Amino acid sequence: MALEEGARSCLLRFRQKLEEDIKPTYLMDHMISDGVMTVDEEERIRTQPTRKDQAGALIELLLRKDNLAYISFYNALVREAYDDLASLLHRDLPHISLNPHKGSSDGSATYVQSMLSEGGIPQRPVVFVNRPELVNRAREKLYRLQKEPGWITVFGMAGSGKSVLAAEAVRDHGIIEDCFPGGVHWLSIGQVDKPDLLVKVQSLCFRLEQSLDSQPLHRPPNSLDEAKERLRFLMLRRYPRSLLILDDIWDSTVLKVFDIHCRVLLTTRNRSLTDSVSGAKHEVEVESALDENKALEILALYTRIKLQALPEEARSIVRECKGSPLVVSLIGALLREKPNRWRYYLSQLQMKQFKRIRKSSSYDYDALDQAMAASIEVLPDEHRDLYKDLTVLQKDVKIPAKVLSVLWDLEPEEVEDILEEFVNKSLLFVDNNSKPYLYYLHDLQIDFLLEQNRTQLESLHTKVVRQYQQHYRDGPPTSGDEESLYWIRYLTYHMAKANLTQELYSLMFSLNWVIIKAKIMGSAHLINDYVEYGSILDQENSEVRSQFQEFLSLNGHQLEQRPFPDVVQLALSQPPNSEVYKQARLQAQNRTKAGKLYFDLVNKSGVDNLSRLVIHPHQGSIYSACFSQDGTKIASCGASKTLKVFKSTSGEKLMEIPAHDDEVLCCAFSPDGRLLATCSSDRKVKVWNGERAMLLRTFEEEHEEQVNHCQFTNTSGRLLLATCSNDDIQNVKLWNLNKPSSQNTMFGHFQPVNHCCFSPDDKYLSTCSNDGTLKVFEVSSANEWKTINVSDMFTDNKEDVFVKCSTWTADGKRVICAARNAVLVFDVETSDMLFEIRTNRMSTVQYCHACPTSNLLAIAFSNYAVELWDLEANKKMADCSGHLSWVQRVQFSLDGSQLLSCSDDQTIRIWETKKVHTSSAIRLKRDSDVLFNHEEIIVSAADNCNRLQVRDGRTGSVLFQSEEKSSRIRCTCICRQPSAVVLGQEDGTVQCKCVFVCTCALCARRQG
Repeated sequence: MALEEGARSCLLRFRQKLEEDIKPTYLMDHMISDGVMTVDEEERIRTQPTRKDQAGALIELLLRKDNLAYISFYNALVREAYDDLASLLHRDLPHISLNPHKGSSDGSATYVQSMLSEGGIPQRPVVFVNRPELVNRAREKLYRLQKEPGWITVFGMAGSGKSVLAAEAVRDHGIIEDCFPGGVHWLSIGQVDKPDLLVKVQSLCFRLEQSLDSQPLHRPPNSLDEAKERLRFLMLRRYPRSLLILDDIWDSTVLKVFDIHCRVLLTTRNRSLTDSVSGAKHEVEVESALDENKALEILALYTRIKLQALPEEARSIVRECKGSPLVVSLIGALLREKPNRWRYYLSQLQMKQFKRIRKSSSYDYDALDQAMAASIEVLPDEHRDLYKDLTVLQKDVKIPAKVLSVLWDLEPEEVEDILEEFVNKSLLFVDNNSKPYLYYLHDLQIDFLLEQNRTQLESLHTKVVRQYQQHYRDGPPTSGDEESLYWIRYLTYHMAKANLTQELYSLMFSLNWVIIKAKIMGSAHLINDYVEYGSILDQENSEVRSQFQEFLSLNGHQLEQRPFPDVVQLALSQPPNSEVYKQARLQAQNRTKAGKLYFDLVNKSGVDNLSRLVIHPHQGSIYSACFSQDGTKIASCGASKTLKVFKSTSGEKLMEIPAHDDEVLCCAFSPDGRLLATCSSDRKVKVWNGERAMLLRTFEEEHEEQVNHCQFTNTSGRLLLATCSNDDIQNVKLWNLNKPSSQNTMFGHFQPVNHCCFSPDDKYLSTCSNDGTLKVFEVSSANEWKTINVSDMFTDNKEDVFVKCSTWTADGKRVICAARNAVLVFDVETSDMLFEIRTNRMSTVQYCHACPTSNLLAIAFSNYAVELWDLEANKKMADCSGHLSWVQRVQFSLDGSQLLSCSDDQTIRIWETKKVHTSSAIRLKRDSDVLFNHEEIIVSAADNCNRLQVRDGRTGSVLFQSEEKSSRIRCTCICRQPSAVVLGQEDGTVQCKCVFVCTCALCARRQG
């Protein structure tokens, strides 16, 4: 389809004006996402020397493309606020007719089925009744995502058929071909914590990468921020114009991981969830009840009776079921096997004998209770007991038949036959897209089972544990298939629910279990277990529990590496009194008998602990914490939507305020400590009296998306507040607290701005954005002064570079920013990069802050660590370990004597930075070694060229000399048998050199 003549003429007519004004890099992302431009074409345009040349190359490309490319270019201009240029092109927009009903041939059906199967879209239920009006409403909303990304919320009460509707809406050739040629990808979410959500996103990224014609190029992302970045790249670059379906969303915080400017359909019970994300939003309401005719149609399909021939009891049954698709299906499945029991099942529904202790106010469960009870009643006695065992399943968890084969002690084939019976009776659901098939219960069915069996829960979970122990008495499953994943993930859950405390202690205080679970699941789930079951473990030994937690917080990032590291060697770095160290030493001693080599550090006691205080202020993640300028108070905020203030010396709570309607993303003290500012996902900025907990001012009109960061000027002379947000254009603002609206808006970023920071003298404001740049604005004029293209510093791959934060050195001459796994230091005057701190590739930098009184820089990581670096020496000075989840922020006190860090683990930790010196981070002691053996004396030491030498102590002759080492040799040790010398280097590497250095007769005979 060639470009229409009118559109071509329009491009040529306004070509000069377009080339003068547009920034092609901002526009091409949208065009790639729309599928009208390839990554290779974008690369060719980017290689042009100037912006104007790039613009010219883009116009040339458009002239060779079709109408869809012209429309995409026009939409990109609108999104990037080139409204004047877009208006020039509007009159000649091509008209493209859409036919949502095309493609009904067998070939089209095969294409649709193949596309949906690849994306994991659930198949239709056993008995399916179409709801055309509702489906067409959903498809009409889907067509609105054809030209631009956005969100469709399918909402309704539990059991109303939201998931079936979502799957049916995309089961259409026209929808896929016109709107989502990049595919449709389904992800079930449910009620999840952060580790479980990370696993789900990792699984989605792996699935998307695996579908490409190449091996996945990356390790799994090990933080939600990193996972979001990976998913954004895949959805916008590799799968442009695709649809992501998120099934069963409960929490708005989950949606923020998927707020990546792509096309999303979600199912939920809460219609307001998308208020916290950016982009166009559409809604489809699913009525809680089927209309009477549709419910009767379900009964007719189950019983194979014509609709008109249904008995008179059918309408009464539908009324008693209150139109719930789930309940009607349960009754229909019963009637299929007992077609003469219409009156009996009607009377069962009318009895209402099951009264729940905990009953939801938003849903009438009576009909479901009667239907479930009746369905279970007709099962054979032995199958009824087996179905009761399913009470132990968690919501939103799917299991393979092999797990139930272990639980029931039956052959897998027999188990599959029983599960098929449950599925046919609508007592269970099956995911046919998975291999092997995975089975699961509806949330309402689990609620019913929990109520009916609440007095037997402990014994049911005990059965699970005992059957596991019997089946895996020779050791846990380590294959990594669906069965082993279930046991490794949920065994601790079943032990805790069964109150099998001794078994839980033995399992979780075992280094072997840590090795197995870390290898299969990663470290996040492990750490979460020690937090979740901490109160149980502490009854046995709180000290051992904290030792295992500390080991994981120190080494969690190492456990994400592939090939998988030797955990025993890692554990040997723990203090000698640690249970982790004791178990590791025992294993190392046993393994050395088989010829394995381990190293045990001898100077661990010389490592200083900088930790001074731990505070647990909030339920939920803590996103921000800060010192008052006098260092006496700490303010914190996070997922709990509250603002709290504490004494920094004791952690005593001074104030608590329900601050916002959504997560509070940042808080900041004014220079005099009297005011506090907060900003939130609810798009509001608030200023509080920090002494009386009183709201002074709310700014809620100007930011249209979530506000990410806020900061006061460093001095009170001319007090201003800076804020930044996810808005497309007006995303950085300065506020004078005496005015009702912003004093200035700083223009320059066209993607979300993550952070803003005043220079020490308050003359400049640095801002960091998802557009890959750090900008410096003059505060007095609000004009852009400098732009540093941080993304240019990362040339290893084409993934987008998000600049997370910036900080200034005390003299104001250097500005430092964080992106990916690096911290980059720039000269403010010249914009030159002075040096970079490239950290562990297994983690991303979350935040950094420069000390106001020294050369120290604090860096917070996604791998739970905090590190202190000397900016002058570009050298790590200390590790601050102890957090059990992603560290969100760090900040020095004004005098530099203290550092605070806050984390998703719900804690704030305060560290004493005055203790920092080189030995705070482990360094091997520079030393020599001497071997006395009969008449022989052998000496090993490093020479002035950083080579290891081994010499004869009597003659001084060189027996061995290594090559020159790039990292300083810090220690050496000689082994008598076998004759070898070992060296340790400052970068942490240890090398063993096998050399025959001993020449005495005895050793010579042994060597011979």
